Amino acid sequence: MIYLDNSATSYPKPKQVRSAVEYALTHYGANPGRSGHQMSMKTSEMIFHTRQRIADFFHLNSEENVIFTPSCTYALNIVIKGVLKQGDHVIISSLEHNSVVRPLEKLKRKGFITYSVAKVYEKDNDRTLQSFRECINEKTRLMVVTHASNVFGIRLPIERLCALAHQYHILFCVDAAQSAGVLPINITENGYDFVCCAGHKGLMGLMGTGILLINCDALSETIIEGGTGSESSSLLLPSYYPDRLESGTGNIPGISALNAGVSFIQNVGQEQIHRRELRHIQKIYDRFREMKKVRLYTAYPEEEYYAPVLSFSVTGKESEQVARYLDTHYGIAVRAGLHCAPLAHQSMNSSELGTVRISPSYFTSDNDIGILINAVYNFSKTA
Repeated sequence: MIYLDNSATSYPKPKQVRSAVEYALTHYGANPGRSGHQMSMKTSEMIFHTRQRIADFFHLNSEENVIFTPSCTYALNIVIKGVLKQGDHVIISSLEHNSVVRPLEKLKRKGFITYSVAKVYEKDNDRTLQSFRECINEKTRLMVVTHASNVFGIRLPIERLCALAHQYHILFCVDAAQSAGVLPINITENGYDFVCCAGHKGLMGLMGTGILLINCDALSETIIEGGTGSESSSLLLPSYYPDRLESGTGNIPGISALNAGVSFIQNVGQEQIHRRELRHIQKIYDRFREMKKVRLYTAYPEEEYYAPVLSFSVTGKESEQVARYLDTHYGIAVRAGLHCAPLAHQSMNSSELGTVRISPSYFTSDNDIGILINAVYNFSKTA
């Protein structure tokens, strides 16, 4: 298989990650924070060291504010439902994923909040910034912004958008599902209030893991309550992190895998990973734009403006047809359709047929890319 669906989940996982899972099942088999015996304590130590590693990786001052969640979607829901109050207004971008849009739409239909969609202008950060500025009103409490589109790879100027938000005393949340582990994120330097990450994509961990990074004290509500192993005599959750947001037993093998995944990225170098993946995308783009029946939706993917994700379509063919052909004839795994991001497709006029998305990883080879290019060329001749 030639796996080019890393925006959905990364594959293969580094050897260190696979080993970490096996080690966890053998040595971290006890419930952390619930018992005083040696295995429980050892498991707790592993979790603590993982928090430290992640805090260091994202330049967050306190490892206690590293919250482990079941997914990035879960982390985003914690922020959205934990921050907003009756009558608040939210601003999102025109490229947001349903993990942001759906919880907001539900709250809007209940009459609880309102939200505005700011148009993103490809390769024009000034216009994008102005688009967000024009959406601000006296009730705006939160901006939730994707770092990079999961469909088109377009990077948003989150550093400048965060500064804009704080100028108006608005909280700023980064959806880093597609960027964490690939693009640099410095929380202390840029002052992001919240960063939500998928553990199983660029961070090389397991499905069923996510991370919420908190850099403010504005999160007042919780969306789940239960046992934490701490302050058990109280009928209310502890007031401190991470316990306040980590009710129930965590995904211990998943946390161990995250530790190994982030370690792998630190050893290889995040910049090297990004450039290697983007080089593959640039090569594909160059070849695809020579094919008359292949449609590309973005400008040439320069490093400053794009993450290593590319969408295309073939004239007259549904995206699922293209993906099925690549899979059955060449063993190439890509994703087709709307990618859980209808706003992004509406903004790029690709909603009718969807797109085929290519997202390589550090482990993708030049030969893999060559086979993909040849396969799409052969399919386009039949269109």
